[in-house]
Amino acid sequence: MVQESTLPATFPALLLHHADVRGGRPAIREKDLGIWQTLTWSEVAREVRRVAAALSDLDVVPGEHVAVVGENRPRLYMAMMAAQCIGAIPVPLYQDAVADEMAYVLQDAEVGVVVVEDQEQVDKMLELSDRCPALRTIVYDDPRGLRHYADVRLLGWDSLLARGDARMQRNPDEIAARMAAIRPDDTAAMFYTSGTTGKPKGVVLTHCALIDRARVIERFEQLTDHEDVLAYLPPAWIGQNMFSYTQFLTTGFTVNHPESPETVSIDMRDIGPTYYFAPPRVLEGLLTHVMIRMEDAGRIKRWLFGRAMKLARRVGPGILDGRRDVPAWDRLKYALGNVLIYGPLRNILGMSRVRVAYTAGEAIGPDLFLFYRSIGINLKQLYGSTETSVFVCVQANGQVRDDTVGPPCDGVEIRVDDNGEIQLRSPGLFSGYYLNPKATAESYTEDGWFHTGDAGYLDADGQLKIIDRAKDVGHLSDGSLFAPKYIENKLKFFPFIKEAVAFGADRDEVCAFINIDLEAVGNWAERRGLPYAGYTDLAGKPEVYDLIRDCVEQVNRDLAADPKLAASQVVRFLILHKELDPDDDELTRTRKVRRAFIAQKYAVLVDALFAGHKSQFVETEVKFEDGRTGRVAADLRIEPAAVVSPESLKKVA
Repeated sequence: MVQESTLPATFPALLLHHADVRGGRPAIREKDLGIWQTLTWSEVAREVRRVAAALSDLDVVPGEHVAVVGENRPRLYMAMMAAQCIGAIPVPLYQDAVADEMAYVLQDAEVGVVVVEDQEQVDKMLELSDRCPALRTIVYDDPRGLRHYADVRLLGWDSLLARGDARMQRNPDEIAARMAAIRPDDTAAMFYTSGTTGKPKGVVLTHCALIDRARVIERFEQLTDHEDVLAYLPPAWIGQNMFSYTQFLTTGFTVNHPESPETVSIDMRDIGPTYYFAPPRVLEGLLTHVMIRMEDAGRIKRWLFGRAMKLARRVGPGILDGRRDVPAWDRLKYALGNVLIYGPLRNILGMSRVRVAYTAGEAIGPDLFLFYRSIGINLKQLYGSTETSVFVCVQANGQVRDDTVGPPCDGVEIRVDDNGEIQLRSPGLFSGYYLNPKATAESYTEDGWFHTGDAGYLDADGQLKIIDRAKDVGHLSDGSLFAPKYIENKLKFFPFIKEAVAFGADRDEVCAFINIDLEAVGNWAERRGLPYAGYTDLAGKPEVYDLIRDCVEQVNRDLAADPKLAASQVVRFLILHKELDPDDDELTRTRKVRRAFIAQKYAVLVDALFAGHKSQFVETEVKFEDGRTGRVAADLRIEPAAVVSPESLKKVA
């Protein structure tokens, strides 16, 4: 067994190690025009050196920030590696961010060179370049649409490589020397926070912090260089970056890049990943597609699916965990269901080969979590953040529960403050917020523990339970617990509900905003011959309100069974006239609800809900993809939902 101290401790050293040890094995695959193209570790290392030399020729110096913008593309990954090879610091940006958002990051990080995917990102860079005087070079991967662009700052990928080749001819030993000079405590990357409560902050992470956390999970899950991973989430999100970049370079497995966001589900079935990562919103979307297909199926298939899923929810998780108390007859029925239902369903989802799957980013609803585990997918929850290099708590095989995120990982210490906030110490903690010593100092307690901002507790088994963000957990006016995210997650389990925002802190009751899922509700409406002209029209139909009321009242029945949350049942709700959108600042780029902003923006609707009005007119400004703005107006219905008495449930029982 290789001693930990002898393993490569920086990303450039890891790249050279893999090129030497497994040079002929596939490192990166990319689907292009329907065909999977493969790059070996040797080929990746060779191209990274060329790009590193080119960046050096563009006067990129150690410690300088190099921005990377686009979907998951091999060349963007290699650009990040190349920056690290010369001591520069890659800064991934969200590709769907508007120019104004990108301008803030480029200014804050004083970016001089940016590597982008395509014409769309080039246009954004040119639009904001007047506000970013440090920006001197824009490297682009895909040349389509850029033939007639004459800006001298533009540099195509092929020209970049040619520049690197020329540099290496003049200085053949330069890149090797710069790679050898990188130290584990040097900064490896900087990620910007999602900005749920204010301006994003640059989170500075070192080589040793990121690699340490990756090695912990490599040992924990016994990961090997034969794993297949799908890189389909934004590279700017630390979760995706950890799985498809840090762990990729640490363990040496293969990363697969889908052709486009629209082909992810098809490409996933092609690859059959063995190690999979998805935030709850992605898992919700996959489940919605399954439910839509089942709604379109015949009566017999729907009946069979319903019976099979009822059995799966009852015994599937126990079988997956290897429990011996599952009766033989149930095991036999489940095995038959596996042949007829669960196996084909895993294949449709592209998860036939998944050995371990993680979900993180926000709390997952227990019903959604149970669905995947019940059909034999080893889905587990983990807990972490950008500042902690992701991995703080992870669930172990055989000890997976829907109400915890597992015990602390190796090296992590956790304590719960008197106010319920989770605080921790970990080798994966960040160096600080870039150019923000005040915020860095405020993120730690006086005795050196990191403030997570999450509320929770360690249970009797040592597993961590997350209740909500500490700032969001509150109480109703009668003192009853109010945990909005828990309520929202239960609502979002229904395929017809895409997003929900619950309100109730310091009030007598709970009310909610609902976003319908246009695809799921549209499919439902079409089967019933219900015509509609877009989201706003469909959302306002009485039949849709009846549909959503049924979902809300089912959630109320579940809440009534929980003594701590029985008072948090949703009393009234409305269906918003537009989808919550990151471009309108209502969601972060990782699709987290900006609760305070929404409450302020739609204050007239919140007031109408709690005043018991039957309707409320609202007019909202929206941003379109091309940068234009417009207004959407509607007279929104406000509907009551039946509240269930806990005593009535006892009588039924």
